[in-house]
Amino acid sequence: MHAVSTSTSAGTRAPYQATFEELGTPLRDVTFVVVDLETTGTNAKEGGITEIGAVKVRGGEVLGEFQSLVNPGQPVPAFVARLTGITNAMVATAPDIELVLPSFLEFARDTVLVAHNAPFDVGFLKAMCARLDYPWPGYTVVDTVPLARRLVTRDEAPNHKLSTLANLFHATVSPEHRALADARATVDVLHALFDRLAPMGVTHLEDLATAADPVPPEVRRKRHLADDLPDSPGVYLFRGPGDEVLYVGTSVNIRKRVRSYFTAAEKRKRITEMVRIAERVTPVACATPLEAQVRELRLITEHAPRYNRRSKFPERHSWVRLTDEAYPRLSVVGGVVAGAAHIGPFGSRRTAQEAVHALHDALNLRQCTARIPLVSKRPGSPCALAGMGRCSAPCVATEAPDASYADVADAARAALTGDPAPVVRALSDRIAALAHQERYEEAGEVTRRLRAFVQGAHRAQRLGPLAGCAELVAARPSGIGDAPGKPGGWEIVVIKHGRLAGTDVSAPGASPLPLVDALRTTAEHVEPPVAPAPAAHPEETDLLLAWLDSPGVRLVHVSDTWACPVRAAGAHADLTWASDRVRVEIAGDGAVPDDGTVPDDGAAEVEAAAPATEPENPRHVDTMTAC
Repeated sequence: MHAVSTSTSAGTRAPYQATFEELGTPLRDVTFVVVDLETTGTNAKEGGITEIGAVKVRGGEVLGEFQSLVNPGQPVPAFVARLTGITNAMVATAPDIELVLPSFLEFARDTVLVAHNAPFDVGFLKAMCARLDYPWPGYTVVDTVPLARRLVTRDEAPNHKLSTLANLFHATVSPEHRALADARATVDVLHALFDRLAPMGVTHLEDLATAADPVPPEVRRKRHLADDLPDSPGVYLFRGPGDEVLYVGTSVNIRKRVRSYFTAAEKRKRITEMVRIAERVTPVACATPLEAQVRELRLITEHAPRYNRRSKFPERHSWVRLTDEAYPRLSVVGGVVAGAAHIGPFGSRRTAQEAVHALHDALNLRQCTARIPLVSKRPGSPCALAGMGRCSAPCVATEAPDASYADVADAARAALTGDPAPVVRALSDRIAALAHQERYEEAGEVTRRLRAFVQGAHRAQRLGPLAGCAELVAARPSGIGDAPGKPGGWEIVVIKHGRLAGTDVSAPGASPLPLVDALRTTAEHVEPPVAPAPAAHPEETDLLLAWLDSPGVRLVHVSDTWACPVRAAGAHADLTWASDRVRVEIAGDGAVPDDGTVPDDGAAEVEAAAPATEPENPRHVDTMTAC
């Protein structure tokens, strides 16, 4: 059971059986079979094998050797005979590959194959298996050539041939183009390369897959930072001098993900710089990937690591608010207040301002910032917007309130909190008119404004209902799709006011209800926020909403109404209405006047092209539907 917080202590975990690859095997415990082949040519599909030699080693000790001449079923070319000393007479009485190959496969069973220029030798072995209808065992293969290229400089050796490396490393056997002798020489080369890899942190079998990658030595040497990390979902924190948190990340397998930072798979320059100064990695094991994602967000917010780019400063999120005054106006603010209409939050103030411009383009809201009394004692001076008919100029009302402005304010409030269709329709028509006039840059600017408004309204309408729900408990079957755990259990999530308060996975076959009761009892206490802002980082609530939308989720308990308007901004999230309207105009099926108004027949076309404003979800009652 886990109540979610930013604590780095690990709770009780369900048993986890790591795979061979995840656990890693020290090189000293790996059984290698170093193999070398002599062949009649270089084409594996057409050539044949004349000799197989192999040496089985583990921990530097020779466990056994395998050697056999092979009748290739074809003449041995003269140049091959001169090179290897293997003649037609020598292989004439040798066993066929049908007899030798099964013996070799048994000798190499459950081992790691090693060869110098492995694609050549392994290619011939695979071709012979295919020719004889034997399944290829799928060996892990280590090639000493790329390792040597990485570890042996041109100052030490002019090339990376086996004979050159054997001479450099003082091998006990000299290669002579005979299979067993070359395999023995390769064993000495392999061990010498391992001696050079150890100081670089390459000490396990899985390290060899990336040992030849162009990774800076100072980065590769830090692979040991991942050695003691758990093989479970969770969060990892790279820490530098003074225990500073440099970077926070999340993964379904902490150890495997952290190891990737020390390989060529990591190509981000900033992260490579971070790894260079990192001194240790702190893991935070989690019950589920959802908990890991939430903890990551919270830890990033808490520590503001210099190498994380996102989610560090939630206080910089902006909202668009309709002010509470006699003649309301739109304002970009940093927080929400009770009783006012809001949309957002937006990731930047610039995007929030684009949403404001979208509403100003569609509605005749005043844009001045002065507070205007309901009835002015002295008439004000109307601005240019009043002269253009874009504002009713309530500042000049001296005898009675400006009743027409109240209608505009109501329309703005409805667009912010409910159905934004009037705003979408107005801006869609304007985009279509600009596109028809080939004023594409202006059309693009209006489109950006419309998208900012619709996305901000959609986000607020999704966050608000969950933020107002004191407790919601949901579950989904575990072990299915991307759900964690083994099949037969349940992933349980407790959400309070849009904040993850607890989560765990029930045992397969066991009733999840006792776990539900325990999680509700131990879940984090969350104070009610001012909706639509949730009691958590907005991105955390977005994660929870995405999880609730995932297949198989079932509601277990809901303390309050969790519903969204039927006619809401989500129906316009993909801007289908705008794109259809532009398509009509570009096709020349209709004409939009320069002032952007739409004739009656054009309006009918817009209605026909517009997506249904009611979602397909049948769980609606009157004007509300479950989110």
